[in-house]
Amino acid sequence: MSGVWVFKNGVVRLVENPGGEAVEGSRGGRRKVLVHRASNEVITSYAVLEQKLYSLGWERYYDDADLLQFHKRSTVHLISLPRDFNKFKPMHMYDIVVKNKNAFEVRDM
Repeated sequence: MSGVWVFKNGVVRLVENPGGEAVEGSRGGRRKVLVHRASNEVITSYAVLEQKLYSLGWERYYDDADLLQFHKRSTVHLISLPRDFNKFKPMHMYDIVVKNKNAFEVRDM
């Protein structure tokens, strides 16, 4: 895995294509999608994601009204996502992938 580590808004993340994320969603930019590996299904909504996470042992965590959060009892991990699926960014996708290594992957669309 190669790229550049970027620190923004208190979060460190790996950007595989530096500068590519700035044009994401605009003409010519590549869009990233989260894919459930077992079914090869692209995650298109939080309802679909929630179903996949439940099957992996994740539970909804209702501590913050501004975020959609999931917790897995057997770990200290917490997945925090924006309430609006339109604000679901690659950094959120990679967070899910890291915490579910064999279940999800991020692909260029």
